[in-house]
Amino acid sequence: MKAQKTTFKSIDEYIVQFPLEVQEILKKLREVIKETAPDAEEKISYQMPTFVLHKNLVHFAAYKNHIGFYPTSSGIAAFKHELSEYKGAKGSVQFQIDKPLPYELIKQIVKFRIAENIKQAEDKLKKKK
Repeated sequence: MKAQKTTFKSIDEYIVQFPLEVQEILKKLREVIKETAPDAEEKISYQMPTFVLHKNLVHFAAYKNHIGFYPTSSGIAAFKHELSEYKGAKGSVQFQIDKPLPYELIKQIVKFRIAENIKQAEDKLKKKK
């Protein structure tokens, strides 16, 4: 018998499934991203909270011991030095749940991704002309 896979329709629906202390972290992270990228649209993509500006900007997700933050490989590469104390991979970084998230760094990464997405969208428009 196959297990039912939960499908989320909104970020609120995603957040509410976690314990209260994790919900608070996710709400704060969402707020920081929304403040930094007020024109970005919220959606669920890959069953994770996602912010979109022309295309995917950043994703985040909660796990047992960490919050995963996914600013694409370019977002990780651009802040490689600042992210060196955190566990991560090519397109992701893990922030431990039991430690404060580096919200200022997250803001910088989101700003970088905004500029990157806007430039790519402008370049795409120029190619069409």
